[in-house]
Amino acid sequence: MNVESNIPIKCTAALGTLEHVYDPEIGLSIVDLGLIYRIDFDESRKEVTCIMTLTTQHCPMGESIKENVEHALKGSFIDYSIRVDLTFDPPWNYERISESGKEYLKR
Repeated sequence: MNVESNIPIKCTAALGTLEHVYDPEIGLSIVDLGLIYRIDFDESRKEVTCIMTLTTQHCPMGESIKENVEHALKGSFIDYSIRVDLTFDPPWNYERISESGKEYLKR
């Protein structure tokens, strides 16, 4: 899993929060699925921007997952506004899944 950030220590905290957001169809956290590409923090504007993807562009749970990401980040970064942007470049692929996620899926 390779998530980029302008403030790595805060990114680690954000990823810890996002470990509790699951793709309801797969039953795996969005972090383990590798759906998070980048999390940046604008300290002057008190804004968190999360750039993420979905397993497919037509994911039926996409809007729900995005809302859950916003809600989770708002719970951890109370004084910040939260922006979640979806991208499909690069497209998600199986190789983005964490090792523990791959083990879970083998069950």
